[in-house]
Amino acid sequence: MFQNAVLAGIAARHNKSVAQVVLRWLVQRQVVSLAKTTRRERMAENIAVLDFSLETADMAAIAALETGASSFFSHRDPAAVRQISQYRVDI
Repeated sequence: MFQNAVLAGIAARHNKSVAQVVLRWLVQRQVVSLAKTTRRERMAENIAVLDFSLETADMAAIAALETGASSFFSHRDPAAVRQISQYRVDI
């Protein structure tokens, strides 16, 4: 996703990162997003998505990227789901 040419082009036009464009796309669609990072600079970047708006054409271009499948892992693959469900975080 972070190497996608469409997202990279939109990010360049807005002088933002691909991650910021994706977060802004979610905000404009009123989708709650939980961005995860432990790095301060990424935290600041994740918060800095309210100072720009995506145009209708940008929103449509991003929506057209939908493939119906996760870019990260298959939610229908029992082995992948089992692996993810075994991940634990100590707080």
